[in-house]
Amino acid sequence: MDMAYLEYLASEYWPHLALLLSIAVGGTAAVHAAMTKNDVRAAIGWVGIIMMSPLLGPFIYLIAGINRIRQDHISEQRNKSLKHYAPRSDLVLADIGAIAPAQFESLRVLGDRISHFPLCDGNHIQMLLGGDQTYPAMISAIEQAQKSIALQSYIFDNDSVGRQMADALARARERGVEVRVLIDAVGSKYSRPPITRLLRKKGIPVALFMTNPLGFMRMPYANLRSHRKVLVIDGCMAFTGGMNIREEFLSAVAGPNTCSDTHFKVEGPVVLQLLSVFVHDWEFTTKENLPFRTWCGHTQDAPMPQVPARAIRSGPDRYIVGTHNMLLGAFAVAQKHIRIQSPYFLPDQVLLGALNTAARRGITVDIVIPSRNNLRLVNYAMTAQLDQVIRNNCRVWLARGCFNHSKLITIDGAWSYVGSSNMDPRSLRLNFELDMEVYSSELAAQIETLVDNQIEEAEAVTLEGLAAIPFRKRLRNRIIWLASPYL
Repeated sequence: MDMAYLEYLASEYWPHLALLLSIAVGGTAAVHAAMTKNDVRAAIGWVGIIMMSPLLGPFIYLIAGINRIRQDHISEQRNKSLKHYAPRSDLVLADIGAIAPAQFESLRVLGDRISHFPLCDGNHIQMLLGGDQTYPAMISAIEQAQKSIALQSYIFDNDSVGRQMADALARARERGVEVRVLIDAVGSKYSRPPITRLLRKKGIPVALFMTNPLGFMRMPYANLRSHRKVLVIDGCMAFTGGMNIREEFLSAVAGPNTCSDTHFKVEGPVVLQLLSVFVHDWEFTTKENLPFRTWCGHTQDAPMPQVPARAIRSGPDRYIVGTHNMLLGAFAVAQKHIRIQSPYFLPDQVLLGALNTAARRGITVDIVIPSRNNLRLVNYAMTAQLDQVIRNNCRVWLARGCFNHSKLITIDGAWSYVGSSNMDPRSLRLNFELDMEVYSSELAAQIETLVDNQIEEAEAVTLEGLAAIPFRKRLRNRIIWLASPYL
């Protein structure tokens, strides 16, 4: 068969060949989506996209729809380099009987089965408000580091705060301290030039999480991001919570436009849990093993008061919907009051049902969201969904002032959930997140005071107020809400 004949066949029958190709490619992609997606809505959506556009649809599915992490993420159970980071047999497991009401015992069991980290006593947790408290505390801890510094962040900007942090890390490196910095590949692009250039110039080992997941295209995923924020010093002190490294949270720089957030200084056994998450992510990204003796060669007693706590991992791997399931359990055991503060409040129908059921049981449910949001599309989608909780007696409050990025949940003044997770589909299903559950009436009281102070000055969202929004804006909000799983 000569070339001329092949060219003739291609010119005469290309529509038929294109049809066969589209059927083969589209059919293969549709079958893959139907067989691998556990959420029926996701499966229907992807199959619809593939079938409506048989060639473009499979390409989009290849880019954004296939979860390679679940197959490729290093299994901690098989990874021998992490065996030393496993929970030690000498740790004191927490007895919450004297701390929290009886209904929390079932929540503790749920945490055991979801987290695979033990709920350990002996932790000291200090709440830090905004960049004015958090960044100096982090830099001071870096300056005092003697053996190791592990830093992971979604955003690490090349601004005044980022450069101060880089300088402190460089000085630690010069003292002989082992330093590793892990930044998300998407988050690293929030500033130009990226901070990675400066860090590498200073000789600091830095890596980007999920830089080139497809192997043949120089692009990061929009989904499957590492949204975790953790700094671990010498394996015995950690900082974690919702704060990225950005000068917009520092009042000396941002002035009256300073954004708010909440972070936590942690000491005690839970630090080792946070460190093990970093070690796992670092090895997945760089293939480098971090020896336990170097990164956690010693421990020290945490200051008083000491409280039970544990880390909760979630992400599109073996811990998928970990936070989602923890919140379902927490809302189910609530008997008095649920307080939620979230910058992006877009829970799915299951979580909405849990909140609404709690409110119908007579539980006071307060939800605080920013009146000024930094993500306009997310704000539109949030507004389109608020009626679903308000009509079931949940109370929604628009906090006045500048944007607040805090992620805080408390139940009945005894249990708190803090960390990097937002209450939106991206955090609950698509991102790698890191949170803590804490059994402490003192910490819960601090968070409750913080939330209640905002409620006192906040504007209540009502059904009448939502109905008064012009139709064109309500329609816009509703259309954008349809895309909420990917905002």
